[in-house]
Amino acid sequence: MEQTSYQLPELPYDFNALEPVISAEIMELHYTKHHKTYVTNLNSALEKYHQAETKNDVSQMITLQAAIKFNGGGHINHSIFWTILTPLSKAKEKPDGDLAKMIDRDFGSFDQFKEKLTNAAVGVQGSGWGWLGYNKGQKRLEIAACANQDPLSAQGLVPLLGIDVWEHAYYLQYKSARADYVKNIWKIFNWQQVENRLSSN
Repeated sequence: MEQTSYQLPELPYDFNALEPVISAEIMELHYTKHHKTYVTNLNSALEKYHQAETKNDVSQMITLQAAIKFNGGGHINHSIFWTILTPLSKAKEKPDGDLAKMIDRDFGSFDQFKEKLTNAAVGVQGSGWGWLGYNKGQKRLEIAACANQDPLSAQGLVPLLGIDVWEHAYYLQYKSARADYVKNIWKIFNWQQVENRLSSN
């Protein structure tokens, strides 16, 4: 079986590009340390899994699934996260087009959607993510929260926009004020990328 090594994706902007909402220091640590560690550990766990598979060592394969889920989820989630953020100077206040129409239809208004996603993200117990997802079966937008690095796809939703509420995403700048970080991150969403993610599904 051919093995694939996952790579750290290229950041679409410089570390300081999201200031003052997210500091260059946080971005550099988040990307070069945290995301890179998920990629390294995912590749390592997959290599061990392939070895266990070759030996028909089912118990080892089961043991490794938690590491694959955690690090694979971390890689997937962050790879989306970087693309849906944009420098303040390029950001739009809210989406337009089909995404805006679906938000109005499924949540009542953009403000109601913003409040619901903010509450989901701020309300995550411990570490995790708040997400806007697309339910392909029902052709509807939904808001969900995920613990740790669990990928949204595990809930049957296509991830469109995620808010990382692990402390490493904000603590150096916002301390324990997660709500302030979540409030500010709305200023730097790349709504065109979110719309692109929706239209490709």
